[in-house]
Amino acid sequence: MTPIFKAFLVFFICFTTLIQAQYTDVINSNRPGASQTAFSVGKKVLQFELGPFISNEKRSPYPSYEAKGFGVDFAAHYGFLKEALEVNIQGTYQSEIQTYNFAVPVENKRANFRYLNLGAKYLIYDPNKNKEEKINVYSYHANRGFKWKQIIPAVAVSAGVNFDTKNNPYVADGVEGLSYRAALITQNNFYGGWVFVTNLMMDRISSNQQDLHYILTLTHSFNPKWVVFAESQGIKSDFYADNLLRFGGGYLINKDLQLDTALTLNFKDTPSIFGVNFGVSYRIDRHEDELKIKNKSSGKKKRKRNSRSKRNSKKKKVENFDEG
Repeated sequence: MTPIFKAFLVFFICFTTLIQAQYTDVINSNRPGASQTAFSVGKKVLQFELGPFISNEKRSPYPSYEAKGFGVDFAAHYGFLKEALEVNIQGTYQSEIQTYNFAVPVENKRANFRYLNLGAKYLIYDPNKNKEEKINVYSYHANRGFKWKQIIPAVAVSAGVNFDTKNNPYVADGVEGLSYRAALITQNNFYGGWVFVTNLMMDRISSNQQDLHYILTLTHSFNPKWVVFAESQGIKSDFYADNLLRFGGGYLINKDLQLDTALTLNFKDTPSIFGVNFGVSYRIDRHEDELKIKNKSSGKKKRKRNSRSKRNSKKKKVENFDEG
């Protein structure tokens, strides 16, 4: 275990008793972008995210080739123990055919997981937790305009374990077995349906291929049903480097079901990338509000006390009757 991962793990554990996150009435999906939101899915919520895609890569410099294929992004999230904590499994599986443009074209078939990760995410700071919004009764615009406190983001951390099979064509030579991932996540919720999410991640720590990722995602909801997004992702390692752009949108069918689609592209030729995906997010919501649980518990105790009181009262009446 590397010093970076050890430090991150200590940081993650130290903050796991600080706060609890806010459960949302509608599904809180990470799709359609590639970034993770700062907030967990909520205690006793099981959420699935699935996104099949098609991809096309072209490389112009030697050796030039074209790769066409398909794949699927998938994730499952479950909130437990605390509102702020979730465990998850995430991955991307891809299959494609590379055609090298030699004098005699050569085809190379490849298929594997681009990544497969088991991890956890924890919200360590929510700027709106236990704070009431003050309403200015004298100004309509003051209540609806920008507030400086909105620049303070919610902050979460995540950590996980990757698994790569031997001879995986999507990673560097010699990368196989277990490696580690650590990420810092921030999220700003601005007035008017604007949300800005940042992810800073170190991936495949302790392997021969350590990747540094940043993802910046800006989303805007026009109404409770429709949302659009734009995203920039940077990848830097000795094995692969790229800057990807994504655009797309999502539609909320109901509070537990969301559909989405997005385009992915870049602006280089080593290789150039173009992809289209369609996705769905669905949750099984068995969440119980902490206040309701406490009220139920106090109600049961109160009923037990009333029941004991009634039994004691009846017993005293019987005793008094016998004495009389």
